[in-house]
Amino acid sequence: MTATTTPPRSVFPRGSWPETARITELLRRETVGGALLLGATVLALVWANSPWSGAYARLRDLTVGPHALHLDLSLGAWAADGLLAIFFFVAGLELKREFVAGDLRDPRRAALPVVAAVGGMAVPALLFVLVNLGGGSEALQGWAIPTATDIAFALAVLAVVSTHLPSGLRTFLLTLAVVDDLLAITIIALFYTRELHLPFLALALLPLAAFGFLVQRRVRSWWLLVPLAVATWGLVHASGVHATVAGVLLAFTVPVIRSQAAGGPDAGPGMAEHLEHRVRPLSSGFAVPVFAFFAAGVTVGGFSGLTDALTSPVALGIVVGLVGGKTIGVFGATYLMARFTRASLDEDLRWVDVLGVAVLAGIGFTVSLLIGELAYGSGSERDDHVKVGVLVGSLLAAVVAAVILRLRNRTYRRLCAEEERDSDADGTPDYYEDEPARGA
Repeated sequence: MTATTTPPRSVFPRGSWPETARITELLRRETVGGALLLGATVLALVWANSPWSGAYARLRDLTVGPHALHLDLSLGAWAADGLLAIFFFVAGLELKREFVAGDLRDPRRAALPVVAAVGGMAVPALLFVLVNLGGGSEALQGWAIPTATDIAFALAVLAVVSTHLPSGLRTFLLTLAVVDDLLAITIIALFYTRELHLPFLALALLPLAAFGFLVQRRVRSWWLLVPLAVATWGLVHASGVHATVAGVLLAFTVPVIRSQAAGGPDAGPGMAEHLEHRVRPLSSGFAVPVFAFFAAGVTVGGFSGLTDALTSPVALGIVVGLVGGKTIGVFGATYLMARFTRASLDEDLRWVDVLGVAVLAGIGFTVSLLIGELAYGSGSERDDHVKVGVLVGSLLAAVVAAVILRLRNRTYRRLCAEEERDSDADGTPDYYEDEPARGA
């Protein structure tokens, strides 16, 4: 009798073809958003360091909104509290879809990006704390700043260096960033809530429940859903919890899989996919770039000013956390998971590919800037140091990741070419069509 051997597990297995195709299209759209994000950041930096910097500050600090509802906020605050709620709504939809209907509903597939995300948050936070131990409790409030990964910025870097990551690494990077966002919003809710008003938080459950009821009934009327979402956001804001939390809560009420009465999972896109398709362009094309425009405009004051800012333990801790902490955390967690589960890399991949993705995860921008404002207060000296640290750390991570990934780009191109060459007329690569046979 011939003994059967179980094929070794892969650290970055290819997902199903529908999931791979969906993620490829999603990343393509995020790349456009990353270019807009990059443009908004450059514009803010140029304007804030020009002779017209005063006009930029006046625009950012312009107060609008009803005072009676405690919503008389500056434009910068509206971008941070309001527009980023849209960003977290999309992130929440993507996370729920991945774990309910995507390949990550398999706990074995979900374990790696989740563990890598946790490692990629714990190590940067630890390094930041070590750098700022002598700065007192106020300096340590920014421990969570270097823990976030900005997927749009990371994809913009990939587009600039024209690299073609294999599908397994692309899925890993996207899922890592989405889980990262969920952990970040949890940190914001738990550690950066200054005062909590429970009555407003309890009242927020009413429009939230109504929104959930409607989307569960597959109601798509914007004139019903948008007012309920805005009411939930306003009440969460009034409760003292950061208003972006409302975006995630709303997203988690949206059903992912179509009901049997509506035709079941094979009857087309579900409610979550429908809303994501509608809202994602608003998030990546407007909300995040506008936030970046108002958040990234720090007056550096030339090379000497940049040097002075980087001597601050806060800025230094952020740079060390983003460049060193993210790399160690993501790569180390991935390597340990592989050793623990006795999984191996795909035959075409090397550990240097994982290292490149781990360094790329050190591009922290949107959420890092948000946490910096919450930790030290918008416009404070330490907040300016945060912006310098985030910009320099993200730039260093981008450059190092670009160098590493470009060295392997010839291999990536070959893998993409082989996948396209193996495709049939229907556009589905043979690898995926053979999945049932391989799993039998």
